[in-house]
Amino acid sequence: MRQAMIFAAGLGTRLRPLTDTMPKAMVPVGGRPLIDILLAKLYAARVERVVVNVHHFADMLEEHLSQCHFEGMELLVSDERSELLDTGGGLRKAAPLFDPSSPILIHNVDILSNADLSKLYELAVDDALLLVSKRTSSRQLTFNTDTHRLEGWINLNTGQTKGVVKAEAEQMAFSGIHLFHPRLFPAMDAFPSKFSIVDFYLNACQEHNICGFFDSSLQLLDVGKQATLDEAASFLGENG
Repeated sequence: MRQAMIFAAGLGTRLRPLTDTMPKAMVPVGGRPLIDILLAKLYAARVERVVVNVHHFADMLEEHLSQCHFEGMELLVSDERSELLDTGGGLRKAAPLFDPSSPILIHNVDILSNADLSKLYELAVDDALLLVSKRTSSRQLTFNTDTHRLEGWINLNTGQTKGVVKAEAEQMAFSGIHLFHPRLFPAMDAFPSKFSIVDFYLNACQEHNICGFFDSSLQLLDVGKQATLDEAASFLGENG
């Protein structure tokens, strides 16, 4: 089956004052909440089950989801009201809600893109597939030039690195869109309750097949900050 998780629990501090009264997932773009835009895109990709994590204004988001109806697509909630668990911890908490035999497409709620989500399912690798592109970002993932396997991470501004960063490695910016196979859940056992999924990937990439998929045509907009919110409606009109 095709299944997905939307990371929607965050506080959305960069979108204040809007997120002083609503969850980030319900911030409107072109008159539609971000969560509705993404759910429609997942529905178009024939996704059958979507899990949404909730924390900030959880009741409001859960009530909204209860009124969303997409024929043949099941909507489930992973409750993080008691503690915000970051991306890795949030995914692990939601593990029981997924079919263990199928990859999970993971998508940040505040990312708009022209990515072909249906194609990503078709490209699924053994363990994880990260959608990446060559774009300006201080934080870059590094990949083996031959196998496209993840090796490390570098902050170009500070020089900080994680994992293995080779001079000849491919440097790519992560999109916040990726495929994760549930067979990786046991590898998370040693992590604390709250952790980043990127840190998990960097820890696991030596033993597991975690690859990057470079899409040269990818258009991406992070709507998680006020500076890009004004651009979002026109971006959506151009890229769908």
